[in-house]
Amino acid sequence: MKVLVMVKASKDSEAGVMPTEQLLRDMGKFNEELVRAGILLSAEGLHPSSKGFRVRFSGQNRTVVEGPFAETNELVAGFWLWQVTSMEEAIEWVKRCPNPMLVDSEIEIRRVFAPEDFAPCDPSGELRAAEEKLRDEVEKLQQNAPRFEKLGEMLIAGLQDHFTQQTTTAIPALWERFVPSLGKLPGQLGNTVYGVCVQGGPDCSFDYLAGVEVANGSSLPEGFTSVRIPAARYAVFTHREHVSLIGETIRRIWGQWLPKSGYEAAPSVSFERYTEEFDPQTGRSGMEIWLPIKG
Repeated sequence: MKVLVMVKASKDSEAGVMPTEQLLRDMGKFNEELVRAGILLSAEGLHPSSKGFRVRFSGQNRTVVEGPFAETNELVAGFWLWQVTSMEEAIEWVKRCPNPMLVDSEIEIRRVFAPEDFAPCDPSGELRAAEEKLRDEVEKLQQNAPRFEKLGEMLIAGLQDHFTQQTTTAIPALWERFVPSLGKLPGQLGNTVYGVCVQGGPDCSFDYLAGVEVANGSSLPEGFTSVRIPAARYAVFTHREHVSLIGETIRRIWGQWLPKSGYEAAPSVSFERYTEEFDPQTGRSGMEIWLPIKG
């Protein structure tokens, strides 16, 4: 079942007092535990009610009331949405949570209605079927929607080769040649792996580099090269299918999302990013496509 876990506001949160760095670190670790447990669906913090509004309904009349609102102990400063097996499990997780405030505080847990809870009001099931269809459409939109990030300059080193649209099936062989070098390149930074589209030709051919971030490229082994990715703003897409289908996702981004998005691709470097969550055995998880955009 789903539960909404609400952090109640305090005088400090309503006054706009920000959390300490240590509290942010502690909450970050707690959220990581929720993710690993497969519980966390969403987590957000809210601005003080002084930046909010209420709309009061009375018959056909609507009255807008501007914050702040006086009932501090009844206000919400942030929330999680969790998927749990029982209310008892939710309570145990909340008891493990760091105190979200710098003073005594309170967290409220409320169960979220499920479609089946409305069965007595919808004996034919027609309304629930329509709601389920709407949820599916929203989920698809959310899965295909990118996030936007600014990325500083990086130097990626690895093995590079030239490909055409007819020879892209040979890219996995390039990765097979590169993988034994992981963790062995001089100056390697972290374990995230990158597939960089270095440049494209007028015949739709391109250079592709399989590599990792390095501190410098001055002492690379023979046959290895490096490419510098300039600082840029990116639209970041999560690839949720098998790694063998990542080319299809890239084609949808360029052929469908970009023309309709209102954004324009920047003359920079696009790349695939494989995080430590990527499982080479199953070919799933931890895959992103980073598209540089203007603005």
